[in-house]
Amino acid sequence: MVGDPVLSTPCREVSAFDAELGTLIDDMFASMYVAEGVGLAAPQVGVDLRVFVYDCPDANGVRQVGHFVNPVLGPLSSELDDSEEGCLSVPGPYHELERPTQATVRGFDRNGSPIEATGTGFFARCLLHEYDHLKGLLFIDHLPRNRRRRVLREIEPYEWNAPLPG
Repeated sequence: MVGDPVLSTPCREVSAFDAELGTLIDDMFASMYVAEGVGLAAPQVGVDLRVFVYDCPDANGVRQVGHFVNPVLGPLSSELDDSEEGCLSVPGPYHELERPTQATVRGFDRNGSPIEATGTGFFARCLLHEYDHLKGLLFIDHLPRNRRRRVLREIEPYEWNAPLPG
């Protein structure tokens, strides 16, 4: 959750495309689905590696499912959208955040093969949001200080992020 140092630290490049990486990616998908998210970055599960997963609809409502290892941000559209955004690491509140309506990401899959995705609409927002996590940024880091404080006051515990009893 917000406040954990791994979320504010730029992640390390993945150097080994091995079974351990595959297990991490599978575990991240499982965690994302339990939390009912549309994307999840490795630092959100306490791992400081440049990896994220997603299962998110694009501007046409088509479901996009995949993952990136060592992603690099490609071209962004100049057209912007000011929709609401939330985060599993800042559970509960949403806030408007201006993002490009189209984004391209290049990187590698779990086996080290090159991949690329161009997202539109909500999927573009998802790609940019998860990419930010790998740079040590949360969506609230883009907000003015007073709005950021308001969002932080609205955080809600969920079953998947609540402290264990005892």
